Amino acid sequence: MGAGASAGHALRVLFPLVLFAVLCRCDPDLLVDYCVADTTAAAAGSLHLNGLACIDPALACADHFATSALSRATNPAATLFGFNVTLTSPAVSLPGANAQGLAMARIELAPGGMAPLHSHPRASEVALVLKGSVLVGFADTSYRLYTQLLRAGEAFVFPRAMVHYLYNMDTAAPAVVLSGLNSQSPGAQLLPFSAFRTEPRLPDEVLKKTFKITGQDVQRIQRHLGGS
Repeated sequence: MGAGASAGHALRVLFPLVLFAVLCRCDPDLLVDYCVADTTAAAAGSLHLNGLACIDPALACADHFATSALSRATNPAATLFGFNVTLTSPAVSLPGANAQGLAMARIELAPGGMAPLHSHPRASEVALVLKGSVLVGFADTSYRLYTQLLRAGEAFVFPRAMVHYLYNMDTAAPAVVLSGLNSQSPGAQLLPFSAFRTEPRLPDEVLKKTFKITGQDVQRIQRHLGGS
C-alpha cells in the first residue's frame, strides 16, 4: 500500500472517530474566561448564534453572574399536569451563564402533580429535592426502568436524552425540585405533546397503530391535552 493510500485509509478511520467525539460533547468550551450575554442583541433578534453574542468583558459586573429567578414561587396547580418549570436563561435572567454549558431549573409540583414523560435532547440533568418527596425515574434504550423515591436533600441523575418523569405522590402537600443541566439550552420534549399536540397533527393512523388505540381514543386524548 502506497503512502497516499495509507494516508487515505487513516483519514477514513480517524474522521468518523473525530466526528463521534464532537457529537458526543455538550456545549462547546470557551476560549475566554466568560462570555456575558449581550441581552440587547438577543432582544433585537438580529443575531442567530449557537449561544448569544458577548458584551465587552470590561463591562461585566457581578450582577451578570447572579439571579433571583429561581426564588419566585409559582402556582403549578393551575397547569395541565400540575407542574411548572422556571429555567434560567442567559437572554433573560442569567447573562453570565452564556456559553458556560449549564442551566438551572426550579420545578414545582402541586399535590399529586407530575412532570410527565419527557426528555432533554441536549443535556443530562441532576435533580435535587428541596421540599417534599418525589418519585423520579427514567427508562434507558433497553427499556429498563430506574426509579427512586426522593426526599428533601436527596438527588437523582437523568442521563442525556433519556425519557424521564418526576411525580409528587403526596396529594396533600406540594414539592419543589432544583435541577442542574449541562447545557444552556437543554430543550424539552414532552411525550404527550410530541405524540398528540404537534402542528400539523400526526396522522391518526400513525397514532392508532403506534399506541394500539382507536380514532375515538385519539380525539379524546387530544381534547384532554387541550387540543381541539
